[in-house]
Amino acid sequence: MQYRELGDSGVEVSEVGFGAWVVGTDWWGDRSDADAVDMVEYALDQGVTYFDTGDVYGHGRSEELMGEALAEHRDEVTVSTKIGYDFYNNPQAGHGELPKDLTPSYVREAVDKSLDRLDMDYVDVLYLHNANVDEVTDEVLETLYDLRDEGRFDALGWALGPSIGWLAEGDRAVELDFDVVQTVFNLLEQTPGNHFIDTIREEGSDTSLVARVPHSSGLLNKQVTPDTELGEGDHRAHRPDQWFETGWEKVEKLSFLERDGARTMGQATIQWLLANDDVASVTPTFRTRDDIDEWAAAPETPPLSDEEFDRVADLYADDFGIDRDDGMNPEDFRTSVGGDDLVDAGVVPAPSGDD
Repeated sequence: MQYRELGDSGVEVSEVGFGAWVVGTDWWGDRSDADAVDMVEYALDQGVTYFDTGDVYGHGRSEELMGEALAEHRDEVTVSTKIGYDFYNNPQAGHGELPKDLTPSYVREAVDKSLDRLDMDYVDVLYLHNANVDEVTDEVLETLYDLRDEGRFDALGWALGPSIGWLAEGDRAVELDFDVVQTVFNLLEQTPGNHFIDTIREEGSDTSLVARVPHSSGLLNKQVTPDTELGEGDHRAHRPDQWFETGWEKVEKLSFLERDGARTMGQATIQWLLANDDVASVTPTFRTRDDIDEWAAAPETPPLSDEEFDRVADLYADDFGIDRDDGMNPEDFRTSVGGDDLVDAGVVPAPSGDD
């Protein structure tokens, strides 16, 4: 395992992190609390030191379990959590998105409650969880900076999601010199990751990226195949069927990235992301010890060659040569500013008649 710094915060993360949104929830297969703690301890043994959770995951249960699992290793690990969803006053309806609260008083209270559940004096990274750009006011920022000065967290991040898009939010985080932006980023879904890399470089910012969903919901690690039946409670089932159908064809065209005995497709996808210096860490969804063994070892596998990078770029530019709707079009990317961010980024064309 190798390690990188988040921005210029001094906070170090393992290049492969542990996304704990599946700990304390059944959104990607059910597991016992003991199994979840065992997975965390095993990941530690493989050199994983970055653990990313959130207060809304299991309505606090993920934080409690992560705190329990990491209690004896606090000085050895980097822990992040997320705040912003008000699950205290709103019941969870399936996988639906809960109301958010980013008022200064709520932010402060949410941080305190997260630290209580984690049984920690501070977290290394605090993320705003899927906050809209207009919700992060000057008053919210002042509260966050005060909390940082008080030692409640070290690095400040903005987690983007759950859907693809959020360009205005990521750009704003870079402009404000947040230490880290967490976003969906993988070989099949290169927007908005590539866009934020461009923004970071244009702004001369020290912001780092953390790439989530690096295996594109199981396609790029071949855990979702044409024979896979996703259960009703499986979070991946929100993807349209045609997205998986075209995805399998795209993965076949990327098979050249595998090197028998030296690099799996799942490892190649992580290597592709880590080739960007702006990407500090990748947080795959670990389901088994075998997953941890494979993906934690990804930084030690052969890096992609220039020729392989060029082939990936050519395939992506041509939409992998697949001329049909995959059910997840750029026009449907999420935007909080009426699509202006998507137009400005060149993701979608300007409306007819606009200059």
